[in-house]
Amino acid sequence: MIRMGPTLILGTAILAVLLLISTITGTTSIPISEAVQAVLLGTGLADGEMSPLHRIVFDLRLPRALFAAVIGAGLGIVGVVLQTTTRNDLADPFLFGLSSGAAAGAVFVITITGDILGFWTLPLAAFCGGLIASGIVLALVHGLRTSAPEKLILAGLAVSFLFAAITNYLIFAGDSRAAHSVIFWMLGGLGLARWETFPLVSVGLGLILAYALYRNRWLDALLTGDLTASTLGVPVRGLRFTMFFTAALSTAIFVSVAGVIGFVGLMVPHIARGIAGPLHRPLIPTAALVGAALLTGSDILSRLLLAPQELPVGIVTTSIGSVFVFLLLFRTARRP
Repeated sequence: MIRMGPTLILGTAILAVLLLISTITGTTSIPISEAVQAVLLGTGLADGEMSPLHRIVFDLRLPRALFAAVIGAGLGIVGVVLQTTTRNDLADPFLFGLSSGAAAGAVFVITITGDILGFWTLPLAAFCGGLIASGIVLALVHGLRTSAPEKLILAGLAVSFLFAAITNYLIFAGDSRAAHSVIFWMLGGLGLARWETFPLVSVGLGLILAYALYRNRWLDALLTGDLTASTLGVPVRGLRFTMFFTAALSTAIFVSVAGVIGFVGLMVPHIARGIAGPLHRPLIPTAALVGAALLTGSDILSRLLLAPQELPVGIVTTSIGSVFVFLLLFRTARRP
């Protein structure tokens, strides 16, 4: 395993460059000097009035870039936690019905109720839908009186199919004029990135990051199997439930503001393990940096590929993810 200090510094530098590129990239190209001035004016570190160009940078592009970094980091850590606790290398934050539940909540307000609570209507509905879906999964597993990983996955798939059916029904029965908004949201996007909701996604990242680091030794023990982990004093069933609940809560927060962004939580753990190894203390911050860089770079591509039209970022991550899975399968097939 390579030394983590220089690796984390290099990763942070790469992420900083991507954040800068994201801030100056768009339908209107903005010089770096103007972008820096806009940030200084917006944060109160410089005196003067903000021009419309500065407003574009500080009120639209900067929060969007930060949202991409925070959500990407959070989904990367969630992917690590879920793959460890389920002992499934293909586990993903959206494998357990979270995305389907959040999508059903969002589609319900888009097609039926409308913005009855203003700007917060869509995030709140998606958040509640994700929590309801995760609650059903946990209730099913608790009713079966088992914490076996395969049961958790099967329960998640069942809930995912259920909420997918509800979502499709709402789309078919609702206002057809809202179909474009529904599709764009279900494919993932960062159009709702605003300073007002930035504390929300920061809480989502902080929650999963803090708990995963706090329980990093227990997660390491799970790598040896449930029986060995139990002999080491790890409450396997309790850890699996609390980790899943924490991951579900964080994912619901991310989905509530960015829609369904697939494959980030699947790809990032594999890339991070190749850099930091399997132990979670170095793996978790590495996954956070890789996830942040991956989603920030994908968001830049989503704005450039069909410029001036914006492509849903989920299309970019899914395209990259499909290639990644093919490579993963070929690498697995070549092993003796």
